[in-house]
Amino acid sequence: MGAADIVPGVSGGTIALITGIYLRLLSALGALPTAAVTLLRQRQWGPFWQRIEGNFLLLLGLGILSSIFLLANLITWLLLEHTVLLWSFFTGLILAAIVFLARQISQWSFLAGLLLVLGALVAWSITRMTPVEPQLSYWVIFGGGALAISAMILPGISGSFILLLLGLYGPVLQAVRDLDFALLLVFAAGCLTGLLGFARLVAEALRQFPGQTLALLTGFMIGALPAVWPWQQAVSGDNLTPFDYAQLTGEPHLLPWALMLVLLGAVMVLVLEKTQRVGKVFT
Repeated sequence: MGAADIVPGVSGGTIALITGIYLRLLSALGALPTAAVTLLRQRQWGPFWQRIEGNFLLLLGLGILSSIFLLANLITWLLLEHTVLLWSFFTGLILAAIVFLARQISQWSFLAGLLLVLGALVAWSITRMTPVEPQLSYWVIFGGGALAISAMILPGISGSFILLLLGLYGPVLQAVRDLDFALLLVFAAGCLTGLLGFARLVAEALRQFPGQTLALLTGFMIGALPAVWPWQQAVSGDNLTPFDYAQLTGEPHLLPWALMLVLLGAVMVLVLEKTQRVGKVFT
């Protein structure tokens, strides 16, 4: 999830989904505010830790943070030097995740189909927005963290891409590289605020309206696909055919390697579904 969250256009929520921890993560995060009020005030540390699945959240958080700090430079290098191949891998992963998520919907309805289209349009519209140039302040960093983490929870909507649109992706990534703990703490506080509120909302929607919510999440992932198309024009961000890309950029289209990585990403999802029994995560 940490590696995915570094890449604009790829959602950590998608990774949580295909590894089978999505609903568990939402439930644990959603339990935090209530557990903090009812159990921590009574100093019931053990029951509090169990109620929020503390071991699970701790290990997941350590995994995400260590991945971000260890892989920030590698992911940045891959984005600059091997863009086509990196996007190809994530395209395959997201395509397979779309199929997986659509299969979780036991009964399709007109409303579910409508929400699928709505989710796709919303995610696609976000990918077409133009980044802004904000005046950096701690309040802006805090608000950006809250918005980005809310997006990260949703499969298909990239928290990094939201930061990119807000003009905060570069400053936050630079803060990670420079170990600017003051900025990172403000950003983390914003993330925590957004996380606690939004996770409970999504978890409740999945419990009350599972089919419709899953259709909306599937639409989000479909609409986000253009953002990870491997062959993009650098300046405009327009998607190109592999051969137009090679002609316009002078770079090789790497189509055979790209197809292999698309397949690899899809196979990884299939393997996870079989070994982790991911297919039963929403039942």
